[in-house]
Amino acid sequence: MNLMIRSLMGKVYFIIIGFFFLVPHFMAGQDQKLADSLLSLYKNGTYLGDELALLKRIADVETNPEKQLEISELLIDKASKDSLIDFLHQGYLQKGNALQYLGNNFLALESYFLSLKYAQRLGDESSIGGLMVSIAGSYTAIDNFNNAQTYYSKGIQLLRKVNDSIKIATALLNAGDDYFNSGKLDSAIIYTAESALIFEKINYPIGQAYSLGNAGMIYAEQERDKLAEVNINKAIAILEELEDYYPITVYLTYMSDIYLRKNDFPTALNYAKRSLELATHYGLKEQISDANLKLSELYEQSGELATSYKYYKDHIVYRDSVKNIETVEKMADQRTNYEVSQKQTEVDLLEQRRKNQRIVTIAIASALFIIGLLAVGLYRRNKFIRKTKQIIVEERDRSDNLLLNILPEETALELKQKGKVKAKKYDAVTILFTDFKGFTSYSEKLSPEALVETIGFYFSKFDAIIEKHGLEKIKTIGDAYMCAGGLHDNEKDHASRMVLAALEIAAFVEETKNDKAASELTFDIRMGINTGPVVAGVVGTHKFAYDIWGDAVNVASRMESNSEPGKINISENTFELIKDSFDCVFRGEIEAKNRGSLKMYFVEGIKNSIPV
Repeated sequence: MNLMIRSLMGKVYFIIIGFFFLVPHFMAGQDQKLADSLLSLYKNGTYLGDELALLKRIADVETNPEKQLEISELLIDKASKDSLIDFLHQGYLQKGNALQYLGNNFLALESYFLSLKYAQRLGDESSIGGLMVSIAGSYTAIDNFNNAQTYYSKGIQLLRKVNDSIKIATALLNAGDDYFNSGKLDSAIIYTAESALIFEKINYPIGQAYSLGNAGMIYAEQERDKLAEVNINKAIAILEELEDYYPITVYLTYMSDIYLRKNDFPTALNYAKRSLELATHYGLKEQISDANLKLSELYEQSGELATSYKYYKDHIVYRDSVKNIETVEKMADQRTNYEVSQKQTEVDLLEQRRKNQRIVTIAIASALFIIGLLAVGLYRRNKFIRKTKQIIVEERDRSDNLLLNILPEETALELKQKGKVKAKKYDAVTILFTDFKGFTSYSEKLSPEALVETIGFYFSKFDAIIEKHGLEKIKTIGDAYMCAGGLHDNEKDHASRMVLAALEIAAFVEETKNDKAASELTFDIRMGINTGPVVAGVVGTHKFAYDIWGDAVNVASRMESNSEPGKINISENTFELIKDSFDCVFRGEIEAKNRGSLKMYFVEGIKNSIPV
């Protein structure tokens, strides 16, 4: 729902964020053509003027987040050599924007804070205020609303001081979104209304569209449907003219809710289908997930359960993570309700016994009659209590199993006992990254269903291999797969087990390529492995995610990116641990930032003296 601003080289761009994950929307068309043209000049060396200024301009207009990340890191690297503060500020800003789009809000925050440091050294209050708003937006995306509101307040105060109307209005709109996400609808409408007035005053169509749409969503949450529909329709009309489709997909799901409350099921269904069509056409994965969920709910209400299940499966597939902590919370709430019900039954029983004692003192005959009634009641209550206890145990087991699917057993136990998880440092952990060659271009030719089936085919087998060797899957990002060894066991051979797993994965991928039945599912795979110290823990307060951080993770990623199809590229650290068991070939060195030269080795196979 949120509108975020980034201003560079005198030009303004907008980023939209959804309700749960920061999903930037980069303007396409002319900007991408300009980016491609400037990048061609840079690569050919046919440009005039300052190299850093050209890189800054390319990062500013690039609409592909992966390319923007690459260019911004190149800008940072070159600016660092001469300590050029202005270019470092801009480089880290664009790196943060790219990371936001890619969904890595924690690394985006790190980049924004570095950009903020350089902006403060420059004394640029307008940039400082804008960065405060970007930082606040990242905190909103990870559901840290307290920090988000603190930085929105600081950012808005600075932007009012420099009197930049567009940035002030955008910051107000973002703050309104943060209040919306935290359930403070009255505050949300106040901030959104003020932003609307500013955008209208300066005749800024895109800002007016977002203000109208956001206000409509707030009104929809308040069930003020007439106001919601008017505002959303106005927003959609402006956005269609501007060809800005991501927010339209969000607004259409709210229109679906409005018409469902009117009991106009066909219109509600039509809005949800339009949302899915737009999201699919423009590759907006988060909104594909949301639209599928909305369609699943609509078909469920209409009694078409098979169709509802189909859309729900697609919703699950497109979620950024299957770690649905909300389900755990609902189960926990259900368990609590049962426990309260049981306790109330015991209280009622005690009160009834007291009444019986008073009745006995009045008349024995009446007491006997009441005791007979009580005996029947006790039998029924005891039966109810036994049934309730059974349900509680079943729900607890379901909650525990779901939590174990999300977090390692040791971490899940700590979370249940203490309500939080303390980060831990491990001195030696082996990390594996895999990536499919050419997957992006291949995926553009596939339908969403075929794409998901393809990824699931490979990753299901990877999961089985990793579990077989006693390793820990960490996460998947697109077609990249990450796992680690040595986190939750006392065995010291995690490096060898990881290499064995990598060899098995490579063999599986090669077998698939040679399998005619699976010819449409084949890829080449690159793999990289490194061993070193990491910090592991759970991030977030509402949607938990187990992750690891540290330079060792970055080096493992570098090993993968510098590998070759079908090869397992390992670092010197891992080589020293497994060289007695595996045949390895030295294949050169790469330069790594802040690390100097890194030696790399290809694993050729298991030595003959070692049993497979």
